[in-house]
Amino acid sequence: MRRYIFRRVISSLLTLFVVITLTFFMMRAIPGGPFTDEKAIPAFVLEKMNARYGLNDPLYTQYFRYLMNVLRFDLGPSYRYEGMTVNELIAGNFPVSAVVGGIALVLALLIGIPAGIISALKRGHWQDRLAMILATLGVTVPGFVIAAALVYIFAWRLGWVTVGFWEGTSTAILPAITLAGYPAAFISRLVRSGMLEVLGQDYIRTAYAKGLRERSVVYIHALKNAIIPVITYLGPLTAGILTGSFVVEQVFGVPGLGTFFVTSITNRDYTTIMGVTIFYSALLVSFNLIADVCLGFIDPRIKLR
Repeated sequence: MRRYIFRRVISSLLTLFVVITLTFFMMRAIPGGPFTDEKAIPAFVLEKMNARYGLNDPLYTQYFRYLMNVLRFDLGPSYRYEGMTVNELIAGNFPVSAVVGGIALVLALLIGIPAGIISALKRGHWQDRLAMILATLGVTVPGFVIAAALVYIFAWRLGWVTVGFWEGTSTAILPAITLAGYPAAFISRLVRSGMLEVLGQDYIRTAYAKGLRERSVVYIHALKNAIIPVITYLGPLTAGILTGSFVVEQVFGVPGLGTFFVTSITNRDYTTIMGVTIFYSALLVSFNLIADVCLGFIDPRIKLR
């Protein structure tokens, strides 16, 4: 196990290195610069700004300087937000996305897992058909459609909530429900297919033959193996849902990391784009590593080599 974790950590670090390198050179390959604007900037002003941020240095010098800063967890200054660093911008916006994403993740698990279990146990019945219809809708209907419908019903018609500005956890419910739609539907389908496969195994029949209650067979013996695909899916899901969704945050006026990231792309803020990309990549490889290690403890048949 220790050797496996060590190798996974090394491979994760190599992945981050590749992401940093590709992001850096791809951003530099885009025509123009971070100070390119609709209004013409005097040449001497542009020259001073480039010199201040080291953009006149050779490309390899800029790359190694940025790489050394990242190793010190310094993502550099923002080119568009005067007097602020990328670390400060992420620290100020990520907690908002994390609150919404955390609630959405809990909702997705609380809805998806029971729905998948019921659908598998009631295969062919109305419960199964209803769960699969809702799951199909959750997968196919775009998030902005769900967001618009929730705003219309709960904010405009009923007046239960307010949207358009951030007031903390109370305004995170509707965005969280919107974000939870797709993963809840996907998780329910994963659990259903896993449960149907496991319920047909010999050891499940043996458990029933011994006179065990259905609840014990389902939740102790069957669910443990049927949940494995869900754990694998939780790695990228957690990283993606915690960093926020631009569409959802725009509709509900949530000042999260998703909106901030897209704004930085529009502003051609090199360091901010690279910093947020590295931050998301670090979350992704970290949660994937955690999911892989958890699989080894949950299912002894999985050999971590």
